[in-house]
Amino acid sequence: MDEPEESSPAPAAATPKKKTRKKLSSHFLGDEDVEKHPWSPEGTGTTPVDIRGSAMGPAELARTGGWVAAGFILGNEMAERMAYYGLSVNMVIFMFNVMHRPFAASANAVNNFLGISQASSLLGGFLADAYLGRYWTIAAFTTLYLLGLVALTLCATMPELQAPGQDDCDGFARLLGKCQQPRPWQMAYLYAALYTTALGAAGIRPCVSSFGADQLEERSPAYRRRLDRFFNLFYLAVTVGAIAAFTLLVYVQRNHGWAAAFGALALGMGASNALFFLGTPLYRHRLPGGSPLTRVAQVLVAAYRKRAVMTPRSSVGLYEVSGARSAVRGSGKMEHTEQLRWLDKAAVMLQGEDPNDPWRVCTVTQVEEVKMMVRLAPVAACTVMLSVVLTEFLTLSVQQAYTLNTRGLPVACMPVFPCLAILLLLALYYRAFAPLARRFTGHPHGASQLQRVGLGLLLSVLSVAWAGLFERYRRGYAVRHGFLPLFLTPMPGLSAYWLLIQYCLIGLAEVFCLVALLEFLYQEAPDAMRSLASAYAALAGGLGCFFATAINTAIDSITGDVVNGRPSWLAQNINVGRFDSLYWLLAVLSTINLIVFIYIANNYSYRIKHADHQHDTNNQGRPIQGLGNSIDTTTTTT
Repeated sequence: MDEPEESSPAPAAATPKKKTRKKLSSHFLGDEDVEKHPWSPEGTGTTPVDIRGSAMGPAELARTGGWVAAGFILGNEMAERMAYYGLSVNMVIFMFNVMHRPFAASANAVNNFLGISQASSLLGGFLADAYLGRYWTIAAFTTLYLLGLVALTLCATMPELQAPGQDDCDGFARLLGKCQQPRPWQMAYLYAALYTTALGAAGIRPCVSSFGADQLEERSPAYRRRLDRFFNLFYLAVTVGAIAAFTLLVYVQRNHGWAAAFGALALGMGASNALFFLGTPLYRHRLPGGSPLTRVAQVLVAAYRKRAVMTPRSSVGLYEVSGARSAVRGSGKMEHTEQLRWLDKAAVMLQGEDPNDPWRVCTVTQVEEVKMMVRLAPVAACTVMLSVVLTEFLTLSVQQAYTLNTRGLPVACMPVFPCLAILLLLALYYRAFAPLARRFTGHPHGASQLQRVGLGLLLSVLSVAWAGLFERYRRGYAVRHGFLPLFLTPMPGLSAYWLLIQYCLIGLAEVFCLVALLEFLYQEAPDAMRSLASAYAALAGGLGCFFATAINTAIDSITGDVVNGRPSWLAQNINVGRFDSLYWLLAVLSTINLIVFIYIANNYSYRIKHADHQHDTNNQGRPIQGLGNSIDTTTTTT
């Protein structure tokens, strides 16, 4: 905004060190100031700092950040994902075979592990944005993760920590539940180790992608393109870690035992931790902005106290800290927006109010932070259904594979195929998809972030619909060929590779949706809340795990009738169950979810940053809509 700055009151001029508030006029940094001091602390709250919190000079900026620094961070994510997927695939079998727990109880425990490790990512995001910064949050939680893996390795190594009677418990006895159960303290140790790794993952997940993106030069004209490539590389690291878990780890476990498998995960995490700390001199950091939850609470309390006040029709009369500095540490100033205007009441200063009491009067920047976080939440919430489908595939499709001819491939390796589909898409994205999509959308990157999220949700609908069709055929084949009671016997005439269609579709859905979502959340979030916003994606994944468990429990209760001998849709004998009906239910829910997302995306306006005005003044003051006009303001700057 280029309006002249109003003169400050006389008392404020007498005490220059005290922050004063002004009407929302020209306290945004001008373009000419950006050119003179591109990384000046006076210019923006997003200034890179060193590990001690001091502003970096030109020499330090020249030797830090960039792709090399991001590479050290991506290495840590690769090992963390290998451990995460390795535990998700193997822990059910470990608890069933070694700890003699029932299969249903083992599956629920692992689902809870998956859900907690993702849903509690809000804790890691909060600590990073509020107090520790992203580097120290990753450092603390990745160490905790390693301790959990070491504890699990000890459980797989020491007979004292395992269920008694290992030699007297064969496969048939385990199926009938006749094996000796573990002692309570043994299960307590196992759960403590497992949930320690879940807590470690929760702290790492929301910070790694944001910390890696922090290493890119935000003022570079090519920043938008580099950011897009970074998040593709980030998901490539995730995929490589998952492939290692579904192949190498399965091989180690089958040939060398559980101790070697969990030990390999611990060694991998230890090596990645060393790599992460080795890159410390190369990292750029961002100052934590103080408790984001406190700032959100201040806005809500101030707005509630002034609920009877008329909402201002414009930014005139709203207050902000004067000058170029932001009221929020670690964040640049934000322009007033017209959405969620009832929150603007928090920035109205009534007569007699103390402008230095943030519980009564908040800055425009602080109000806009809350607006952004509220607007991001529905987009992330629409990906919960994708997580439900992914969670169901992780267990149900494996049960399908046990009844099919895998041609010698271990069933535990089947989830590697969606990972291969992801690798193929990432390899061809810029050479094939982006140029083709650009012809239809006109978007320089092929599709906007929200369009890619929507495409991923559409592919998940197609994936689960195909799964329902194939499961109906598979079950009919089992009935026609006399395999109805033989649910653990592969049918030689029906190949497991028919599952590749649903696997590849869900893999493509995952990469389109989740890569775009991470990029979207990082770019659209307030500068001082980027870790917390990235945790939205993990929270959606965790809720998906919990919802999948809730859906399964409800389906089992509603469709099953033990008294009358009616099996539920999720009967242990998959040949008498109705997995196809469950898949069709998920397809209907996913379709409804897609329709809701399209509505939300069409009504979403991308965030307009000051940097965008610097490169493209034509877009100033005109938000571009999510799906209706796919080119967002940040894209047009590059």
